[in-house]
Amino acid sequence: MRPASSVRVSGSDRSRYTAVVKRLLIFVIVFGCGLTAATQTRQRTVIAVGTLLDGTGRLVRNTRIVVQGETIAAIDANAGPVDYDLTAMTMTPGWIDTHVHINWHFDASGKSVNAGEPPDQAALATAADAWATLQAGFTTVQSVGAPVDGVVRDHINRGLLPGPRVLTSIRQIQDRSGDPAALRALVRQTKNEGADVIKLFATTGLGAGGNQSMSDEQIQATCGEAAAVGLRSVVHAIGDAGARAAVEAGCTSIEHGTFLSDATLDLMVQRGTFFDPNLLVLHNYLDNRAGYTFTPQALETIEKGIAPTLDVLRRARARHVKIVFGTDAVAGAHGRNAEEFVYRVRDGHETPMDALISATSTSAASLRLGDRIGTVAAGFDADLVAVAGNPLDDITAVRAVMFVMRRGQILKHLVK
Repeated sequence: MRPASSVRVSGSDRSRYTAVVKRLLIFVIVFGCGLTAATQTRQRTVIAVGTLLDGTGRLVRNTRIVVQGETIAAIDANAGPVDYDLTAMTMTPGWIDTHVHINWHFDASGKSVNAGEPPDQAALATAADAWATLQAGFTTVQSVGAPVDGVVRDHINRGLLPGPRVLTSIRQIQDRSGDPAALRALVRQTKNEGADVIKLFATTGLGAGGNQSMSDEQIQATCGEAAAVGLRSVVHAIGDAGARAAVEAGCTSIEHGTFLSDATLDLMVQRGTFFDPNLLVLHNYLDNRAGYTFTPQALETIEKGIAPTLDVLRRARARHVKIVFGTDAVAGAHGRNAEEFVYRVRDGHETPMDALISATSTSAASLRLGDRIGTVAAGFDADLVAVAGNPLDDITAVRAVMFVMRRGQILKHLVK
């Protein structure tokens, strides 16, 4: 929840970011010193699990997961020999955060930064945020979005940096980005620059009231062109009018949705639109107020935004809207993404299982990756996270991440 911005990526900027990220190989070496040979991908790995929550609502006790290379080969209670004994833990698919800003961070003076830095600082901070997010159990994130996201994503994909799977919008599109024809061209340009998704601002921010800012025609042009070129579209929409226009335009997901009406929620069910309410971002701004330049009035508005967000979450769940798991993580929130689970269960009265399904199979489906991630089953990517305790009994167990595997590579393994 922030003012919209539109960023263009020049060839020279991308080259500078790429050069900087190459130097971040030092980052891999530094962190790699703390990882043993057990972190390397093994041809075949057997993990004994005490409690498995498979991401679809199914619970399995005392089983074993067989990983072959980057993929789950089988769930077989009799498989052996066991390489990792996690029988005292609860395992789930790697968690998915569908809304982050992975480049936002605090600078040396403790102030939030998201633009205007030298490329070396921006790339270092983005890579560090990616690592912290992975260590917190999130093996996939959607960052919406900054140019440096794409460079860090590409280096993670090539195995040159440790981090979660990153999808990015590269830029954000808004009412000032042009008329419908210009917006269609901008969507095509954004795809050509390597974007995985289109991000648009249909409304103003929470502090400005969340009124519709893009016209119906602008929203239709942006989401329509995104669909035409094979991209999803996620829409910042605080107020009901802008959100409804986005749903009617066929956009993929509504982000925030603080003041959605029941009628719009019902329309989202009819259209299959995903919904991404975010609680961590509001708490994070309040918890880290010294790092931001909010006025007392802005802080009051943020605090007042928590109650309607909880209310729309409850109403959406009651209506069976497809609710995904996004945090809107900015500076101060990276590595703390799992607090969203706690807010949803403790304050939003979600069941722990519903919250976990949101962060796994439902979020995977929203990213069009539901056949690869978000579920622990044969044929899926070996993205796994294990926690001490059982989040079904105590949701705060999500804070105790003991084991993280991404595509068969163990990147965190703590002995309980």
